[in-house]
Amino acid sequence: MSDQNNKHLEAIKAIQRKLLGKRLTEREIYNLMDEIAHHRLSEVLTAYFVASSFREGYTPNELYYFTKAMVETGNRLKFKGMVADKHSTGGVAGTRTTMIIVPIIASAGIIIPKVSSRAITSPAGTADTMEVLAQVNFTPRQVQQIVDKVGGCIVWNEYLNIAPADDVLIKVEEPLSFESFDKIIISIMAKKVAVGSTHLILDIPVGKTMKIRHFHDAEKVKNKFRNLAGKFKIKLAFDVSETLEPAGRGIGPALEVRDVLYVLEQKPQRPLKLEAKALRLAGKLLDMCFTDLKIKKSGEDEAKRILREGNALSKFREIIKAQKGDDQVSSDKFRLKSKIFEIKSSDNGKIKEINNYNINSLAKILGAPIDKFAGIYLYKKIDEFVEKGEPLMSFYSSDKFKLKEAEISLKSFPVYDIE
Repeated sequence: MSDQNNKHLEAIKAIQRKLLGKRLTEREIYNLMDEIAHHRLSEVLTAYFVASSFREGYTPNELYYFTKAMVETGNRLKFKGMVADKHSTGGVAGTRTTMIIVPIIASAGIIIPKVSSRAITSPAGTADTMEVLAQVNFTPRQVQQIVDKVGGCIVWNEYLNIAPADDVLIKVEEPLSFESFDKIIISIMAKKVAVGSTHLILDIPVGKTMKIRHFHDAEKVKNKFRNLAGKFKIKLAFDVSETLEPAGRGIGPALEVRDVLYVLEQKPQRPLKLEAKALRLAGKLLDMCFTDLKIKKSGEDEAKRILREGNALSKFREIIKAQKGDDQVSSDKFRLKSKIFEIKSSDNGKIKEINNYNINSLAKILGAPIDKFAGIYLYKKIDEFVEKGEPLMSFYSSDKFKLKEAEISLKSFPVYDIE
């Protein structure tokens, strides 16, 4: 029997062992990641592996071995000096902070090569959203050139082959729309190690419709991240916050782009919660970097200055141009190429709750993220008042039949609870 056949059988045995709750060795884990990364395991076997992480999760050693193996079975990027990064555990739509944070950090003179994902549980990932404005598929050499030139990027992993096993696992997880905590940790850390991150801000939204629902779970996740980051010598800061609704008002790639442009251009109609969250995260990341650079500045104050003086907007346009997009884009010129259906309130009252699960479901029915111009725009947020007949939200889709389907589905997937 060939070595390759032996490795394949060993990988299957490792999945069997993990399903039975056994601990895996470093060799077993490397072999398993190598088989997955090179598409040598069937989707069924890969799905069994994904399922195995839900039973008992992984030990600290297994977390380290899985992360290390994911990195070693793919490409790595190498940048000189300090490399900043940001990631979110996710679960909430319409909170596109990355596209605001990256140009702020790059404007501060710190490189930030952001490798982003496409949607897993939400109607748009950062890569889906950035793709509305610019290309996101680049080779490792091209990414190096972009970052060397403008200090940052927002790209997708497809052609980079960074932690390729993770991309295979994501495709298996996508139909289920969930990930285990340990899988989220491995996925995030493997990509950070592979791009050479030295300083990382982790956004951990907590809420009953988030991936992480309880603060005690967030603490467990934080500790696992902290231990793992220490082994890879990555400095880490956290932003753990209760999250009940999207920070922005647009849901879906193009609608989220418009919110980002509103913030970067400092328009009066910009979503202030999105701006505040982006500034808070950028501030914490800058504080870490400034400490090591021995710069005596407040990170959040500097982030606010960079945003308000227009430096972040200028840098964002540089990044768009470097990624072969139109650097003259603005919210005034930006056009949503979709049909619109307005949903009006049938009651008077105050918005008590917004169901994020149902927002995700409806936006996907409308065609997001494949239809870049599909999604939902929320006119009302929690604690705001609405009158009968007043617009609550608008549905957007390039397909009039999907608009009708979403309208009908709204009865089964209500977004607002009005009291």
